[in-house]
Amino acid sequence: MTDLTRLFAALEATWPPAATSACGPFTIRDGQGGGKRVSAATASGPATEAEIDAAESAMESLGQRPLFQIRPGDAALDAQLAARGYEVVDPTRLYAAPIDAIAGAEKGVKDVKTIHGWGPLAFMLEMWAEGGIGPERVAVMERAASPKTGFLGRMTNTPGGTAFVSVDGDVAMIHALEVRKTSRRGGMGRVATIDAAIWAREQGASTFALACTEANEAANALYSRLGMTDEGGYHYRQKP
Repeated sequence: MTDLTRLFAALEATWPPAATSACGPFTIRDGQGGGKRVSAATASGPATEAEIDAAESAMESLGQRPLFQIRPGDAALDAQLAARGYEVVDPTRLYAAPIDAIAGAEKGVKDVKTIHGWGPLAFMLEMWAEGGIGPERVAVMERAASPKTGFLGRMTNTPGGTAFVSVDGDVAMIHALEVRKTSRRGGMGRVATIDAAIWAREQGASTFALACTEANEAANALYSRLGMTDEGGYHYRQKP
């Protein structure tokens, strides 16, 4: 089992906000349009109603809709936000495994190959855009910890998938794994994940990890089949 605190630290380093600031017990993130993960406030401990008010104002001053990430141990804050009418959004699981277990997994297909490099190739940007990962999220990748790289997957020599990987010390995280509809069920996601682990192991990582929304059933099934362990999770509370 991997320490959840370590996983959250790696998540922040490998998919970082543009800036952070303190507001009482809260960390406020300036996401600059990069999505919930880089825009949500998190708590370091109990919060008063006045402190929640202040955090809301801080997020609104950045042009962001008030959004809190609720982690294990945040039950009291979760209840406070629920009482304010905040809605639950995107329950997410954190997966991890020893990197050797993923890097050594059987790919199971022969006609899927990957290449990697950074900055992102045009095909990577195109496929990310198709999956809703636009320039603001690519800017998150640009800010991420190094070493990092992007992967381009080809099936029968046709671009069919892409992913981003960043290494924070001994933990590597894969993000933004996108597989085109025409390449799904052909092993693209599996090969990209295994090749990402092989690359990350060469950078010195010993743990391979990722975050996946519960709603993404196909991805959750893939990571479970690869032997990754569900280490815990989080959800968001968003102001209606």
